[in-house]
Amino acid sequence: MNGGDEVVAAPAGPPQPLDWKFSQVFGERAAGEEVQEVDIISAIEFDKSGDYLATGDRGGRVVLFERTDTKDHGDSRRDLERMDYSISRHPEFRYKTEFQSHEPEFDYLKSLEIEEKINKIRWCQTANSAVFLLSTNDKTIKFWKVQEKKVKKVSDYNLDPSKAVGNGSIASSSNSISPKSYLANGGCSDRSNSYLSSDLSIPPGGIPSLRLPVVTSQETSLVARCRRVYAHAHDYHINSISNNSDGETFISADDLRINLWNLEISNQSFNIVDVKPANMEDLTEVITSAQFHPTHCNTLAYSSSKGSIRLIDLRQSALCDSHAKLFEEQEAPGSRSFFTEIIASISDIKFGKDGRYILSRDYMTLKADISAQYISSAVWIWFLTGLLFGGQLWDINMDSGPVATFQVHEYLRPKLCDLYENDSIFDKFECCLSGDGLRVATGSYSNLFRVFGCAPGSSEATTLEASKNPMRRQVQTPSRPSRSLSSSITRVVRRGAESPGVDANGNSFDFTTKLLHLAWHPTENSIACAAANSLYMYYA
Repeated sequence: MNGGDEVVAAPAGPPQPLDWKFSQVFGERAAGEEVQEVDIISAIEFDKSGDYLATGDRGGRVVLFERTDTKDHGDSRRDLERMDYSISRHPEFRYKTEFQSHEPEFDYLKSLEIEEKINKIRWCQTANSAVFLLSTNDKTIKFWKVQEKKVKKVSDYNLDPSKAVGNGSIASSSNSISPKSYLANGGCSDRSNSYLSSDLSIPPGGIPSLRLPVVTSQETSLVARCRRVYAHAHDYHINSISNNSDGETFISADDLRINLWNLEISNQSFNIVDVKPANMEDLTEVITSAQFHPTHCNTLAYSSSKGSIRLIDLRQSALCDSHAKLFEEQEAPGSRSFFTEIIASISDIKFGKDGRYILSRDYMTLKADISAQYISSAVWIWFLTGLLFGGQLWDINMDSGPVATFQVHEYLRPKLCDLYENDSIFDKFECCLSGDGLRVATGSYSNLFRVFGCAPGSSEATTLEASKNPMRRQVQTPSRPSRSLSSSITRVVRRGAESPGVDANGNSFDFTTKLLHLAWHPTENSIACAAANSLYMYYA
């Protein structure tokens, strides 16, 4: 301000595109090394603090990683300043432990093999320095507790260490001090009671002194223990599990039902959604994904194979046959084909951190919605969703269609017949949001993943490869100009169109390598993604 003139701040523009860099890789395979099927990663999940990362694989194992850059250099700002250490350093993780969560099983009643593959992992609330998590395969959910336990080591034995084993007993047979020696046929031969084994000799004059064993050190080991098993509640394959914000309950969803569980009760669940028709011939859609609202314990959303997302309120009835809100995009006239319903099927939905947005992914696009806001019993939603060929944003005042659509790999549309023949069209890609809600990410083929900016005016659309050089196959993605809907609505924009079949370097895309699973750090711009058996981490 100068001479009474007011300085008006210029309106803040969209955030600048992030510059992504390689951080770490776990399980990197050498060139030409064959990947074992059981080692392929099938689930990734950060905990709410971002200090722990869990992965599950097709072999039924769960691997935990722990963040080290904050613990190694102090947690307080004063400690960091004293060490002249940069607070903005990117997250670094190290291997913590692993355990076998599920084993292959066989259902004798249905003559069905149940794979050990981990479908989903969800972190639960921590307590007493122990971490808890849920893991599930197709049929069974398990509740795990992982805790550090101290193992004491004892020294100063009275025995010769060269004749002792790990538990302190004499390595050779010291139990042979016996009045009788038993034979193989059950008989025995008498020996003198004063007989002593030559393995245990007493020096002349006896032992001068006896020493008490002393605890010299305490080693810490991690122990994973299965606390509860939630089984026999699903006739179809479990595709989702989600924790409730109340910290006491969670849901599990299969193709036709959603069940509500209490963490403390493993032998009883409540069916809250059932879309199974009386006659299975009338079945038109199945449940593909479900998730609780992050703050409203009575609200959850689930998606269907028809491309719709339903928001339900558990306060309405015990069995939620009706939805509180429905989000689906109207089909363009004359656009229907044999593949329309297949590519419209939503494979994953995620709520934003504050519960305002829902991100969804179908085969071709990525979209976003805004979640439930209850005002005078009215449900208001902004919705962000995603498709295989694009993604979309929904406005609370315009739930008839998304506000923006992000195209992930539009070049595949002419190849749908080939993708159907090799079953690639049924691949289930996951999606994730940044902690600040300004960006979304999802995977594609050739081990590529894409990051889109969803802030007003943003044209960010970055293509990265799961390798040590993520920008090696950067694709130029021209964006169409956005068009304003109203003063309160951000925009409707379709972004991310790609050159058909080749990247910027002229390399053809590989449909056999696909990046299905990824997760965004809850508080920082860091992404973990799985390429076969390798876990790659990037930061910006």
